[in-house]
Amino acid sequence: MAADTRGLTAPADTGLTVRVRDLTRSFGERTVLDGVDLDIARGEFVALLGRSGSGKSTLLRALGELDPDVTGGGEIHVPRERAVVFQDSRLLPWTKVLDNVTLGLTGPGAARRGREALDEVGLAGREKAWPRELSGGEQQRVALARSLVREPALLLADEPFGALDALTRLRMHRLLQDLCARHRPAVLLVTHDVDEAILLADRVLVLDEGRIAVDIPIEQTRPRRHGDPAFLHHRERLLTALGVDTDRNQQEDTNR
Repeated sequence: MAADTRGLTAPADTGLTVRVRDLTRSFGERTVLDGVDLDIARGEFVALLGRSGSGKSTLLRALGELDPDVTGGGEIHVPRERAVVFQDSRLLPWTKVLDNVTLGLTGPGAARRGREALDEVGLAGREKAWPRELSGGEQQRVALARSLVREPALLLADEPFGALDALTRLRMHRLLQDLCARHRPAVLLVTHDVDEAILLADRVLVLDEGRIAVDIPIEQTRPRRHGDPAFLHHRERLLTALGVDTDRNQQEDTNR
């Protein structure tokens, strides 16, 4: 029986943007998602960690209604107003920046909204540039502008900064935080980076053996700093959940 993926909003009195119950996804005989339950509140920023192959992107694709073969009779309630940002910016190379941002938008105000979105991501004046003329970080800024120009209730981000250098990633972290504070979508960020998850999220989940094994609220005020005791505590707990021997890593760092 197919899961309910009709884009239904969760009941208004729950305060939820996402409500998932008993979600299952198998590929042949391999079960990747095994009865997953997940709630994301309105405006909440959730980061999802997990080992390679744990099903992080599979879960994100299910919430984005990009996977028609989700099975198991589970329920998926997500808003119709949602956007997806991938590791690759996926800009159309034959289309200029403004047209990439407003792709699919109609009406007399589309171009104006596109320019405003580009201004928000620091790319005012680049409307007529071609994607090939932009750096990798600038291309991801365009992808963010394209996702937020529609004012989504849910933003799904699948390792959007994974291909960027360290300095550009830090800048993109700040930009994403600012944009989310302004637009207030619910966010599900898939990442392999524990530090990134703690820096950005209100709550960090770890997916293991098809289920959410760890659910940690991050209650530190922003901006967060790597050296804070609370940050280090969360980091150690998450690394342990991911199967990383933190004591061994600390000893190796000491010996260097």
